[in-house]
Amino acid sequence: MSEQIPEVNIGLVGHVDHGKTTLTRALSGKWTDEHSEELKKGITIKIGYADITYYRNDEGTLNVKEDGEKERTVSLVDAPGHETLMANVLSGAAIMDGAVLVIAANEECPQPQTREHLAALDIIGVENIVIVQNKIDLVDEEEARENYKEIQEFVEGTVAEDAPVIPISAQQEINIDAVLEAIDTEIQTPERDLEADGKMLVARSFDINKPGTSPEGLHGGVVGGSLVEGELEVGDEIELSPGINQDEEWRTVKTEIKSIMHGGNPVEKGTPGGLLAIETDLDPSMAKSDGLSGNILGKEGTLPETTENITVEVDLMDRAVGSEQEKEIENIKQNEPLMLNVGTSKSAGIVTQAGKKVKLDLKVPICAEEDDRIAISRQIGSRWRLIGYGKIIDKE
Repeated sequence: MSEQIPEVNIGLVGHVDHGKTTLTRALSGKWTDEHSEELKKGITIKIGYADITYYRNDEGTLNVKEDGEKERTVSLVDAPGHETLMANVLSGAAIMDGAVLVIAANEECPQPQTREHLAALDIIGVENIVIVQNKIDLVDEEEARENYKEIQEFVEGTVAEDAPVIPISAQQEINIDAVLEAIDTEIQTPERDLEADGKMLVARSFDINKPGTSPEGLHGGVVGGSLVEGELEVGDEIELSPGINQDEEWRTVKTEIKSIMHGGNPVEKGTPGGLLAIETDLDPSMAKSDGLSGNILGKEGTLPETTENITVEVDLMDRAVGSEQEKEIENIKQNEPLMLNVGTSKSAGIVTQAGKKVKLDLKVPICAEEDDRIAISRQIGSRWRLIGYGKIIDKE
């Protein structure tokens, strides 16, 4: 097969057990729950990835069976649905160009995390959405129609208001061609700025060495994520920021790109669209178990300075989504702890000045620029709940 480089990242989001991972498998042939803890619990904890290439046959139908002319290669980002894993959803949303919102036909719509995930897409700025009404094989026609009406009422007035709703059975692989058609129409490949300095959001990191590997056979630490602009090449001197915490001080990590995998293929140059795996010459122990996730990667000297103090212009939602009893959101208070997501990074912060413009001292520094958008969560009960977003207007 010729080299297939993904052009776009498409997220699969929705409530736990509504069929996101099964749909990923139906579209790609790959089961993304690869971590033993996920297989044990039956939920997606980490963010899973799978690339698919789809084709248009002589009848004009899209398929993933290499029947016809190649149409496009895309990366699927399978985000967790469980309410306690919202930070991982926001990390995934940061690298999404569009999203498929999966809603099960055999449960009332909306479920708590269906609300929360749609709010997350809105906050991060993901506007190109396809809605999949899954599990239609488990309900009769009348129930399917009633659920369809619930979906339409739920998305009214949201970023997904005009999104198509495609009824399917991911388990039985029914109507998958219609999903591909909707994806092709609604989630087009955006224009990329290849002249900008390469900037990659790191969502995962790994030690790929097997136990017992000899020293001369060791590979350096690997980081995975997506280029949001520019290009990166093998041999580039790069840095990861804010880096790692050593002796209670955050230090930028400098290294070199040893190899790049893009779309499952080794390449000399990585470009935006799809997900990259970059092998560095770092000690692999630094990268194991997502130790470098949340960083921004770029060529040396091109990244914005890190900061632990930011001023944010805040826009709060009316109600806290994700819980059965949606509480009205109160204004942010002085000395309140908040959880912030910017790009694929997250940091706890303490409010030092409340109001429309909120000042925060961060526990973990962030590598961000003015005008970057951040998601804001508050602890409500025992959970961090999404309450709104902010725009960075000042860094100290």
